[in-house]
Amino acid sequence: MKITESGKLIPEKGFHQYEISGNEIDLQIEFQTDCELFVRICKASCLRITSLIHKGVHVSLLYWNETQESVVFEENYEVRQDGSLILAYGECNDADTIHQTDVLLCEPQAEAVLSSASLVSSKKEYRIKTINRGVRTSADIRNYAVVLKDGKLMIDAIGKIERGAKRSQSHQTSRALEFEEGQCATILPELLIDENDVQASHAMSIGRVDENQLYYMMSRGLDLKQCTMLISQGYLLPVTDFISDEKIRETLKMQLERKIQESCLM
Repeated sequence: MKITESGKLIPEKGFHQYEISGNEIDLQIEFQTDCELFVRICKASCLRITSLIHKGVHVSLLYWNETQESVVFEENYEVRQDGSLILAYGECNDADTIHQTDVLLCEPQAEAVLSSASLVSSKKEYRIKTINRGVRTSADIRNYAVVLKDGKLMIDAIGKIERGAKRSQSHQTSRALEFEEGQCATILPELLIDENDVQASHAMSIGRVDENQLYYMMSRGLDLKQCTMLISQGYLLPVTDFISDEKIRETLKMQLERKIQESCLM
């Protein structure tokens, strides 16, 4: 289904594909039953999404960004009791992109996993925030990026546990891999904890490939560019696992592998 203008979606149970091709689009998505969405972003200067996941509903959502011009994502998700949201971003295009994402776990035992995989050859900015409001809620942010020549990456990952959200969890992992000097990557991990009876953690790393790892791979007959491609694939390809449709998953893997190869051979 192609989306070219603002509107409201209430997906039925099962797997659905959408293609967004417009300018400024305001989209309301209401999830009343378990479903999985694959959304291909072909064109959009600004995409504003407001989403509600009802009680006990489980949702998996993968955005695949193919825009060739700058785009801003402004997203708000609300997950109710016993509901869950898996939200993933695949970014392998050359256009500047800004993500501003807020996920509210507003009722008991709501869960969310947010994951991004970015091949960064332009400017990519992520400001991702999860808010634990209900008791026994769980949030997990996972960001992985490979920063190439001229790429600029900024990740601001925020996990907030409000007072009263007892026995909740907020975790985050952000890793950026660089292959050359002069590349720019900034990661800001933030935990805002207003409750004692919780679990929270963050892990962050920015750096170049381990020299010993490169030496081992090259001793097995690979050149530097082949090593770069294989390591990049290992970092980014897992984002395609968020889609269950085998045909689409294999197509995305091939597309990502081709883009990595093109970028690493430049």
